[in-house]
Amino acid sequence: MSEEKTVSYRTTNSYETCNTFTADTQNIWLVFHGLGHLSRYFIKHFEMLNPAENYIIAPQATSLYYQDKRYKYVGACWLTRENLEQGINNNHAYLEALYEEELKPKLKVNRRLIIMGFSQGVSVAMRCLHSRNLNCDQIILHSGSIPRSFDINSFKELVTSTPVLVYGAKDPLITEDRLKSEMEYAREIFGREPRVIRYDGGHEVDENSLKRLAEETGRAEK
Repeated sequence: MSEEKTVSYRTTNSYETCNTFTADTQNIWLVFHGLGHLSRYFIKHFEMLNPAENYIIAPQATSLYYQDKRYKYVGACWLTRENLEQGINNNHAYLEALYEEELKPKLKVNRRLIIMGFSQGVSVAMRCLHSRNLNCDQIILHSGSIPRSFDINSFKELVTSTPVLVYGAKDPLITEDRLKSEMEYAREIFGREPRVIRYDGGHEVDENSLKRLAEETGRAEK
């Protein structure tokens, strides 16, 4: 008879940053990639932001795999339904270390924190925000699904602005019923009406929407 056991051990993981953190930096972006992405490529979607004002941190999912039978392209995955709770806890341990090393020192100097998750990264971003009890100036949930594990108003005090849901009009994964469900659930857990941005595209990062949101943030500060 077989028996599954667990063992804990220390491991190391990477993450990517973009631009230089200076006295002129206004926004710190913590961005979570989707299934199959690598952070070093995902972070390129944010290179169009004003480099003087925006500093980007892209965590890297720890589970790597070959995406094709030629063993050429490598992708990454945050979670699967196999050992889900264990995977969530491992993510939390990694993100806590990243927070202490990279994010915490920079938040001490009073910069805006923007959290963005794409696709599978939406669930990781939401769990990270909730687990760390992290105050966030803006959250952008792009083409993904919010885990149905949070209580009403769980994020009301953590997120100080209107939550933004971004979806592609041609995204095969986002039906009208699913979008309606996400809006209703977001309204419950954030305690406010979410803003929905629809763009003419599929299941892909929409850089124009991100750039517009960053520009709106800059104008609001002025």
